[in-house]
Amino acid sequence: MTRILDLSNLPDADVVALAQQGREAAYRELIRRYERPVFSLVYRMVRDRELAEDLTQDTFIKVLNHIDRYRPEFKLSSWLFKIANNVAIDHLRRRQVDTISMDGSPHAATTDAIEATSFDVVGEQESALDEMEARELGGAIEQAIARLRPEYRACILLRHVEGRSYEEIATTLDLPLGTVKTYIHRARHELRRALEPLRDG
Repeated sequence: MTRILDLSNLPDADVVALAQQGREAAYRELIRRYERPVFSLVYRMVRDRELAEDLTQDTFIKVLNHIDRYRPEFKLSSWLFKIANNVAIDHLRRRQVDTISMDGSPHAATTDAIEATSFDVVGEQESALDEMEARELGGAIEQAIARLRPEYRACILLRHVEGRSYEEIATTLDLPLGTVKTYIHRARHELRRALEPLRDG
């Protein structure tokens, strides 16, 4: 006789252990917990809702296929984000994406959602002119980020949009800490260089 477990209160590690035993309910619980954050991360990389949904699905298929490889000493979210990033980066390598919106997700329904998915370019606006210049700068940053190598783009988005530490980015992308710092340094350098004409103007 199988007892129906309430999985919603179990820690991630216990749910994963059940998923590793082939318990479908445990796998569904993992999706319930992490589908939105994984989708959010993938969406910021590819900026296309349908595509992000497909890639999120691909991510969870990979998670299911490799659930036995998960090691509990790592945070589950970092392991999932690493797989999601690899799926997104593989896709971006195959097809360069045109732009990354700085104004937040076009599908964000509320002000909070727009703020949560936007890339903060400038802090407090002092005047309408400043705001107009910030928008112009936002468009330029958007295009500059879109031209970065996928690896640089992933690091910049995780650092400046997701607000993750260098250590978390290293774990998520499965890169040495020094490499993450180098990528972010190079990405910032490329962004500065791309935005110089605007500053001089």
